[in-house]
Amino acid sequence: MQRFGFLDKAKDYLREASMEVQVFEGVEPDPSIETVMKGAEEMGRFRPDWIIAIGGGSPIDAAKAMWIFYEHPEFTFDEAVRPFNLPRLRQKARLCAVASTSGTATEVTAFSVITDYQKGIKYPLADYNLTPDVAIVDPELAQTMPPELTAHTGMDALTHAIEAYVSTGANDFTDPLALKAIEMIKDNLIKSYNGDKCAREKMHYAQCLAGMAFTNGMLGIVHSMAHKTGAAFETGHIAHGLANAMFLPYVITYNAEELAAAKRYEEIADYLRIEGSKREEKIQRLCHLIFSFNEAMGIPATLKEAGVDEEEFLRKQKDIARNAVSDACTGSNPRAIDDAKMEKLLECVYYGKKVAF
Repeated sequence: MQRFGFLDKAKDYLREASMEVQVFEGVEPDPSIETVMKGAEEMGRFRPDWIIAIGGGSPIDAAKAMWIFYEHPEFTFDEAVRPFNLPRLRQKARLCAVASTSGTATEVTAFSVITDYQKGIKYPLADYNLTPDVAIVDPELAQTMPPELTAHTGMDALTHAIEAYVSTGANDFTDPLALKAIEMIKDNLIKSYNGDKCAREKMHYAQCLAGMAFTNGMLGIVHSMAHKTGAAFETGHIAHGLANAMFLPYVITYNAEELAAAKRYEEIADYLRIEGSKREEKIQRLCHLIFSFNEAMGIPATLKEAGVDEEEFLRKQKDIARNAVSDACTGSNPRAIDDAKMEKLLECVYYGKKVAF
């Protein structure tokens, strides 16, 4: 944001409006608890009326979490990770989010993902208090994304939309948003990856639609698994969007054993005009479409291909499975899962095995 001049432009606009500005920099990818607390301390000294987060999912998620502890310094992170347990915000400041990547949609959602690197676990903070007051969705900011980031964020957006559509929390308001986002991503993701500016703009809008769908309809175990594997392996840090891209087709196959979920996946396939003589064939072709996106953008098909060491995976598999089952996103998954089944599912994603249980 600084290199391409967007940060200076934002500061100039604010100062033109007679606002005093202080910049907090240095938020890492997958922001840590330590960074959040450091930012909250700086907010406490500066005492802002508005918090403006500009950039990708990491700085916006970090700003949301900093906001909690700026307004409530006595609150603890352990309390914050309990879903929908935050004290009332907006007593000191409001939040404006300016998105520069086309994937997380955190600028319109009630979620923030913060990483505890000591435990190797990502925690999704969930509370409608965290939804920004203002979201600026300007496609100009997304034009500078490198190809790998375009791939990972695009598959993150696709996962949001598909999980929102099959979630147990899906409803008449979220369904149209999710389906439209899926269609736009199908039509524009690969073009955007290859540098098409018009497609990049469409992807920026599509990810926002997907965000509005999932913040009201919730997610599923693709995100549960991504949250609990992203920072778990010393032999391979897995970016959030990359994890979602790998897990998505395996989870679709797992969930499709539940009739209600299978019908919803079939509806997605029908909306995308994916042909097939029966439901199972349509769902299989939907999974093949996702695999083809991943292959076209250089995304590995398995955790093993992603560089995760086999010995480390096997050593941590049970703990990761248990943590994933207890993740906040698991409750709205359309098919129930326990620790043993989650272990099997992780094994399928590691080795590329067929999901059949």
